[in-house]
Amino acid sequence: MNRAYPYIAIVTAMLIWSLSGIAIKEALTVFPQLTLIVLRFTIAVLLMLSVGLSARAVSRRRKGQESGLALQRVERKDLPVFLLGGFFQPFLYFILETFTYDSLSSPTIAEALLSTAPVFAPVFGIVLLRERVTRNNILGIVLSTAGMLMLILVGADSFALGNAWGVLTAFLAVSAALLYSVTLKRVPERYNSLTVVFYMQSFSLLLFFVCWLFTDKTQAPLTASAVLSVLYLAVFSSVTAFILFCYTVRQIGITRANVFNNIRPAFTAIAMFLIFDEHLPWGKLAGIALIIIGLFICQYVKKEPEKHI
Repeated sequence: MNRAYPYIAIVTAMLIWSLSGIAIKEALTVFPQLTLIVLRFTIAVLLMLSVGLSARAVSRRRKGQESGLALQRVERKDLPVFLLGGFFQPFLYFILETFTYDSLSSPTIAEALLSTAPVFAPVFGIVLLRERVTRNNILGIVLSTAGMLMLILVGADSFALGNAWGVLTAFLAVSAALLYSVTLKRVPERYNSLTVVFYMQSFSLLLFFVCWLFTDKTQAPLTASAVLSVLYLAVFSSVTAFILFCYTVRQIGITRANVFNNIRPAFTAIAMFLIFDEHLPWGKLAGIALIIIGLFICQYVKKEPEKHI
């Protein structure tokens, strides 16, 4: 395996997710929130099912090595970890995230609190997975998190917290996201990333659907931009990015993978600057620079000296 592949995968995933907010905002002009979630994950699950079964059929015809996109059968003894992962994310994380944004008076504060996963990732990695965390990992996390906070908070209009429960749900949401990462590492290596994401999201979709049955389903008239936004969220945010993130976590661990969450606000800020001509002050540029420096430091692994016999 090329050592660069996990990093290309995680940066691509974060770029996709950083643009999801724009798509969600557009889609919500037509669809209620739970309707949007059920719609996007229904499309995502059906897409993964089609691709996975097609790849499996091709592999069988060729009688060669199984494709990395082939949908595999999950053994009964492994089902609990798949169900647990689907419960933590997207299901529980999305619910807690929504409550956080609704409870806190400032979306900026909510985004800052929800972006603290890299800070707590080493704790989850050490306690639950016994991952080795180095000084470079810690230093990189500190620098990139400081950069992320600068990027989010510089120029913010309001710093009032609002409902204190929103702070609690923000940290619960971060915990759910990190526990999802832990379950990805717990899944046996014989399962490919598409299989992992398919089964976890199928279970999440079932939970979302039950919740959706008891909500208001009134929607505005369809628009082309809303439909395209739903397709972006389904194909790229819910399938492509999740598969890439799953692959990376299983390759480099939750500490080094989750630190890349700090680059999402940077991608969003750059996109808003390029697409909507939004002002990008020096404080935000400095934050972006700190994030990038921190990422490089966090990923640095000191080579062990060669032993001569």
